[in-house]
Amino acid sequence: MAMLALKILDRDGSTKAVSRGEGAVSLVHTAEYEEGDRIVLESSKQDVHLRIQLDDAMGTSLCFLKANSLCFTIPFGEKRTSYSPRAFTGNRHYLFVREVEDEEILNYRNLAVNVYDQHEDTGCYPHAHANTETRGEAVFAARNAIDGVCENRSHGEWPYESWGINRRDDAEITVEFGREVEIDRIVLYTRADFPHDNWWKQVTVSFSDGTEMDWKMEKSVLPHSLAIEKKRVSWVKLSRLIRSEEPSPFPALSQIEVYGRGFCSDFGI
Repeated sequence: MAMLALKILDRDGSTKAVSRGEGAVSLVHTAEYEEGDRIVLESSKQDVHLRIQLDDAMGTSLCFLKANSLCFTIPFGEKRTSYSPRAFTGNRHYLFVREVEDEEILNYRNLAVNVYDQHEDTGCYPHAHANTETRGEAVFAARNAIDGVCENRSHGEWPYESWGINRRDDAEITVEFGREVEIDRIVLYTRADFPHDNWWKQVTVSFSDGTEMDWKMEKSVLPHSLAIEKKRVSWVKLSRLIRSEEPSPFPALSQIEVYGRGFCSDFGI
């Protein structure tokens, strides 16, 4: 098992709180966060699957940590707008991380969700990144598309955060898994704040194995589901996003889900 540590550091790197454990670790921080504070998760093992909860208001995510540590900066100001107003507030915070069982890795699930994804690649997966984000604002960042919030009937602050394409015809978004996984279905919640929003008639889905397919879609508030033959990939990309002829210049993506199972050669499958 991995030796794990959770730390709260201030802007100068001084330790406010720390807890350690083998295979699992929890930390109760009894103070309000201050600007510049960050949560640091350390692991004695790389390439480890962890169930992570950095804030009790946000719940857990099953993540793959390629590095020995993860640094999560507490959001303040404009960066808070894409998070629940309950997250990272108050003077009592419960954090918990544990190494997951093999069966959890192999369970069929949405492999794309990571509520603790950040704009930069931190070595913690899944991770979403894009070649554009509307005005660089937090409520239109790529990470919003994998944060588990599927509400798509408006736009702006949580729970209506989305990936905004900044009116670019060449916009594309990629979800990286950090290792090879097996997938067979993709679900898109396109933003449907009509008539403010436009919608995509077609998107192209590309995979790390070199294949791609065109996906025709309709104007709808409901999720779009695409079944595919099982394939093992390390990333999925959406590109060549073709807008409808409606006048709005604002199509956007509220959530992408990628269903399948984790894969590890150690398990022989």
